[in-house]
Parts: sequence; C-alpha cells; structure tokens
Amino acid sequence: MAERVRVREIDDDEGRRLLRIIRRGTGSVVTWRRAQMVLLSAQGMPVAKIAEVTFTSNDRVRDVIHNFDTDGFGSLYPKYKGGRPLMPHPGRQWAERGGRYKDPDREPRRRRRATYTCPHGVRHLFAALDLAKDKLYGHIKLVKKRTQFLAFCRYLRSLYPPEVRIAIVCDNFFPHLTTKKCQRVGTWAAANNVEIACTPTNSSWLNRIEAQFTALRYFTLDGTDHASHKEQGSVIRRYIIWRNRHANDERLRAVVDRANVA
Repeated sequence: MAERVRVREIDDDEGRRLLRIIRRGTGSVVTWRRAQMVLLSAQGMPVAKIAEVTFTSNDRVRDVIHNFDTDGFGSLYPKYKGGRPLMPHPGRQWAERGGRYKDPDREPRRRRRATYTCPHGVRHLFAALDLAKDKLYGHIKLVKKRTQFLAFCRYLRSLYPPEVRIAIVCDNFFPHLTTKKCQRVGTWAAANNVEIACTPTNSSWLNRIEAQFTALRYFTLDGTDHASHKEQGSVIRRYIIWRNRHANDERLRAVVDRANVA
C-alpha cells in the first residue's frame, strides 16, 4: 500500500499565515490555491479529497505538499517569467537558421506577420462545458454583448428538455449580469428554468471551463499565423469536434490538469 502523503507538522504561526493568505481578498490566485491545499492537508484531509475540493489532480496536490515541505512558504508563490508577446513563439512558424548557415537551395524563410494592430477587428468565443458529459460547445461572434450572450444561452437551453433545470456558470463580465437598466438576462433565465450563477470578482478561475481555454490555445493558436478570422474560426471549430471525441486524450488531460492549478 502506498504511503499516505501529508504535509509536515506546521506550528501556530505558520497556520495563521496560511489562514491570512486564504482569507485575503487580493493577491495571486495560484498562491491562494496552494495555501488552501497545504492547510487542508494539515487538517488531515486525504489527497484524493483535497483534489476533489480544489478541482485538480492527486499528483498536483502531492507536488504542492512536497514542495511546501521542502521550500516552505516560498513554494506557494508562483515564479512568473517575462514574455515578449509580439515575438514569434514555439510552433509552426519557426524556420531554419539564416545567414551563413542558410541552406543555399532553400527559399527565403517566411516572415511572421506583425501583430501590432488588428485592422480586421477581433472575434469572441462563447463557450460552455457540460460537466456531466464532459462536452465542449462554442460559437464565434463579432461582438460580445447581452444579445449575443442570450443567443448562446438559448442554444444551451435547447440541448436539454425544458423541465430539466440547468445552471450556467459565468464570470461577472457585464453582458452576463442583470442590472437595473437591463434585466433581459434575469427575465429570460426565470422564464426558461435556468439559473445564471456568477463567480466572485477576480475569481473566474473557479469556473471549470477556464482550463479548457488553456487547452484550446495550446492546440489551436500557439505558434500559428492564420491569414484570416475565417481560417482561425475553422481551426477552433475543428478542435472542439476533436476534443469532444477525444476527451480522455493523454496530451489534452495533461494540459488541462496543469491549467487547473497553475
């Protein structure tokens, strides 16, 4: 039988420090989640239960506990690295070396187009994850306003019998909210047996679909240079079809598990 993993004994000062991190309303979400795992382990909760509560894998919980045992509170704080968003990044656009190392028979390398401006605008992906079926849905729109949000909600409602109550979990971006000036979302939800549940401010990571966006970027957008929005949209739609047919793919699960805690 495998040895049970549990964090080392922590003293009162360390316990109070962990509680302060968890109760604090600001700061890194990553630090908050890691502190939560450590504190739950100190309280005697087994790894499997911690993974269930924090929506991550058993291996990730064990890593957080082992890192805390080794490095203490320093392991709770993420070590971010600076990036260069306008530079090419690993993917299909990398080419062979040029200059004096260039193969004389090779044509000039293709340049990656600049991304300083968006002359053709941007596109917005409305997406939903069915937790029961582990199925992803997505619609690409020109704008992201209440009209488009309600259209996507009506599509989601059509996937289930009217008598089945569904809950749609959203972040608190304004098109998702019912306000004094616009009550269309709340009125529609009440009339169609739907509950709109919004995550707390700055806590959209609690939504289980967030890790799926990381996987979508990894498999469809990283290292690409689509010539048009139509081409990019086609790739995204093909990915969603592939993802729903291969939800247990090892590469996909690895990316999602990392995103659930990182």
